[in-house]
Amino acid sequence: MNRSGFTDETPHGQLRLFAGDRDPAEYEAWMTAIRGAEAILFASAQPVGAEELAERLAPGTDIPQVLTDLRTIYASRGVNLVEVAGKWMFRTAPDLAHLLTREQVEPKKLSRAALETLAIIAYHQPVTRAEIEEIRGVSTNKGTLDVLMETGWIRMRGRRRTPGRPLTYGTTEAFLVHFGLEAVTDLPGVDDLKAAGFLEGAVPPGFRVPIPNASDTLMPDEDPLTELDFQDYQPLPPEE
Repeated sequence: MNRSGFTDETPHGQLRLFAGDRDPAEYEAWMTAIRGAEAILFASAQPVGAEELAERLAPGTDIPQVLTDLRTIYASRGVNLVEVAGKWMFRTAPDLAHLLTREQVEPKKLSRAALETLAIIAYHQPVTRAEIEEIRGVSTNKGTLDVLMETGWIRMRGRRRTPGRPLTYGTTEAFLVHFGLEAVTDLPGVDDLKAAGFLEGAVPPGFRVPIPNASDTLMPDEDPLTELDFQDYQPLPPEE
């Protein structure tokens, strides 16, 4: 242990290398400057200039020497003190950069149309695109359904036994996981929506929130999908 109280096992273990060059009073002043500069640089999100360090540290502090010593101390550590555009900052050692690289899927922000469509599918499943449009009161771009398919929150269930045999849509297990539900029947009802502030004022007479169908089993008016249905699936851009 050196006179600063640090051992080789601490981040400041190398400080003892500088102890022999200074008398006790000089060492304590130097140590105070080193720790102060280190704290300022560590806490700053942007590079720090020598002028700023001089303003914050004790008058008469040899800023260039403090920075040189700090750079030497951190030269072999996981973070290095580097000079960037005439200022100073701590940065991950170049040979360790690969440890901090992480591939991550960037979440997509759903449009209002997509959120409305998702809510309709969740509460009215199994539901066709035409039925979604009837409930929304506006046309629904196929691209909106494709975006929801890409999130993994909805799926094609089957085909309705009506003219044209339209596709039916429903939610997935990923939808339940994302929204913290055990089943679609746990979706909020009228009272829950009122309590959460989503339904303000008087609710129109006859207004009701449908009870979602929790069954993955095809309904009597649904036919199962075929391999051709998946082969013909071509995603389109979503509506704004």
